[in-house]
Amino acid sequence: MNTLTLIITIAIAFLITVLISPVFIPFLRRLKFGQSIREEGPQSHLKKTGTPTMGGLMIVVSIIITSIIMAAKTSADGIGYELWLLLFVLGGYGLLGFLDDFIKVVMKRNLGLTSLQKLLGQVVIALVFYFIIQQQGFSTAIEIPGTQISWELGWGYAVLILLMLVGSSNAVNLTDGLDGLLAGSAAISFGAFGILAWYGFAAPEVTLFSLAVVGAVLGFLVFNAHPAKVFMGDTGSLALGGALAAVAILTKMEILLVVIGGVFVLETLSVIIQVISFKTTGKRVFKMSPLHHHYELIGWSEWRVVTTFWLIGLVFAVLGIFIEVGLA
Repeated sequence: MNTLTLIITIAIAFLITVLISPVFIPFLRRLKFGQSIREEGPQSHLKKTGTPTMGGLMIVVSIIITSIIMAAKTSADGIGYELWLLLFVLGGYGLLGFLDDFIKVVMKRNLGLTSLQKLLGQVVIALVFYFIIQQQGFSTAIEIPGTQISWELGWGYAVLILLMLVGSSNAVNLTDGLDGLLAGSAAISFGAFGILAWYGFAAPEVTLFSLAVVGAVLGFLVFNAHPAKVFMGDTGSLALGGALAAVAILTKMEILLVVIGGVFVLETLSVIIQVISFKTTGKRVFKMSPLHHHYELIGWSEWRVVTTFWLIGLVFAVLGIFIEVGLA
């Protein structure tokens, strides 16, 4: 797979998102699919109330179309199970997020699906994912990045997949709290995995899918950068989170997900630390969690927080690539 193919993949996904957004955003506005802002969040966010949400639909559609077109064009043997599996995870978690958004904005229930309902859906998709790769004879060993050391997990690999898909989808969802924060962070993370998948020459469809995501979220960023004209909602964040974990699994870079997805890990840890601290001592470590809200409340502008987190994400991505390639 040559470099031109990779560039074309990003360009197609970018253009699809950019071209459908001017049609889709007014459509969402007419349907009154506006974002509800939680009262306990930063007060500066209340002005965003009513901004169209569910924009993740544009991202998902763009990724699906681009991935199928490019995979069919570059493969003489037809589309393989890896791409169909990635699209299943993307669509499955996207549908779950859509239901959550729909309940919030249409049924006016601000919390959307209950935690149990959302978790159940996430678990079912993860189990189906595991069953499919097991049927394909997928390795249940994990490799230590940058080494030749591997560890056979056996049935424990099913537990790992469950934790990765559910954990990643929730972690990415937590990060979607500022204009452009998740779109930019996702572009960096998927870009890193796309580079590694391409470098290894073992997962061409995973490469195409990852770069289709990069193009789609960058196209979305055109309309989602501050001040955002549209939000991706859980439709986009859950889909991207699940897909990111699936990419890490199919490229056998499970452990690197923690490094390349470092921003999402930090956001999740901030919530866990905040909850544990408040439950045990009655005190908060951060002014507000997830972490990006803490920096807002100490006086950083929204754009400064977002660009700083993008930079941190880029450092994590470069570190992940170095560990996998430089130490190998």
